[in-house]
Parts: sequence; structure tokens; C-alpha cells
Amino acid sequence: MSETVLSLNDLHKRFGALQATRGVSLDLQEGEIHALIGPNGAGKSTLIGQIAGSLAPDQGSVHLAGREITRLSVAQRARLGLGRSFQVSSLAEPLSVMRNVMIGVQALQGHSFRFWKPVYRDESLLAPAREALERMQLLHRADTPVSELSHGERRQVEVACALALKPRALLLDEPMAGLGPEGTARLTELLEALKLEVPILLIEHDMEAVFRLADRISVLVAGSIIAHGDSVTIRQDPQVREAYLGD
Repeated sequence: MSETVLSLNDLHKRFGALQATRGVSLDLQEGEIHALIGPNGAGKSTLIGQIAGSLAPDQGSVHLAGREITRLSVAQRARLGLGRSFQVSSLAEPLSVMRNVMIGVQALQGHSFRFWKPVYRDESLLAPAREALERMQLLHRADTPVSELSHGERRQVEVACALALKPRALLLDEPMAGLGPEGTARLTELLEALKLEVPILLIEHDMEAVFRLADRISVLVAGSIIAHGDSVTIRQDPQVREAYLGD
């Protein structure tokens, strides 16, 4: 039986009269991609905030590698092994690809400056950054400013930044957003290989990518999980077809 790395237990979140999250429970296991899908307004952003630490649930709990992290900050969760890429890019565009990833390594090590050693000669920063870029097949672009990258390459750098934190679990928020067919196919291939090293909770609108990548899928509608299962189960579920797939 696979180990549960990330678990959400009966999460609730209300904003005034709006019940944005209604008793959501799901888990992420080793070696898998678990996709979370749902129409616009389903409550995905609110749920992501509760997982990442930017929002506190009104009720329920979040556990990472067996430890409750419900009240921990975003930074504390990252240091415990919750990696995240964002729907909107947070990269420093004037800096090189390597420097962007090294910033993630510095954050993990708990300091931002190295007064006693030039940063670019600090192997404790360079080695994990180099490894993360190699995993995302971007080592040849290490010295390139992010501003000169294609949109697809930027997405790969974002995942590399998350990998540099040595995560126990990855939370990927719309990684395919804005990618063309070639970029989507490339990132899909990379994520397929990556899940064997770190399990991925994938929030994604590209249904073709979801059905190819996901071992399990949870469907969120109006703040509640209405269906859960593999791609065949989700494709055939009448509630999902009505609420999300357009039938």
C-alpha cells in the first residue's frame, strides 16, 4: 500500500454568506499524480490557499508526511516539503534561470544572503539548483535571463524552482496555462517521469493533459467533491459530465 504524503480532512471555509469549501477530504499518495478539476467558481483557488497556507480553514486539517500543518505559514510548509508552482508566474525575469532556482535553494536553507562567499561559487546552492534544472531538461538554459525564455520554458523553470526545495509533495497550479500543443506535450512528458520521485497534486483545466497524467481525479463543484476515481470513472460519471464536461 502506498504511503499517504498529503491529506486534507474535512476542510470548510466560509466568506460571509459564501460557503467556498464544504467538507473537502482527499489525499495524495507516493508515486502518483492526483488531479483536482472543476469549473470556474468551483472553489479551487480557495482550496489551494488552504493547502499552501495562505488561507486558514474554518474547520478541518491538512497533514504533510504525517505531520499536521494546518496552522503553519507558507514558508514553514515549504521548508517541511510542500513545493508549489503558481498559476501566475512569480519568476524574477531580469535574473538568469540558474539564479531563480538558486533563490529557492536559499529560501530552503533559511537565509537570503552569502556575505562570505560569492553566490555563484557556492556549491551548496549550485548543486541542488543544477540538479533541478537537469530534471526539467533546462540545464542548457541556466545562464539565460528568464525574460528571454518561451512561455513553456518559464513553466519548466517554475517547476524546477519548486523541485529545488526538495519537496515531499508538489502542488502545481495550472502548469499548462497558456501553453501551445508542443509545450503541453513536453511538460506532460516531464511530469509523467517526475511523479515517481515526488507525488503531484495537479490543478489543471486542460482535460486532455489531466486524463493522460492523472492516476486519480477529484472533481470539485460549488466547494464540494462530487466525484473521485480514475479517468475512466470520471469520464463516465453523469454528475461530472453535466457539471464540468459540458454534457
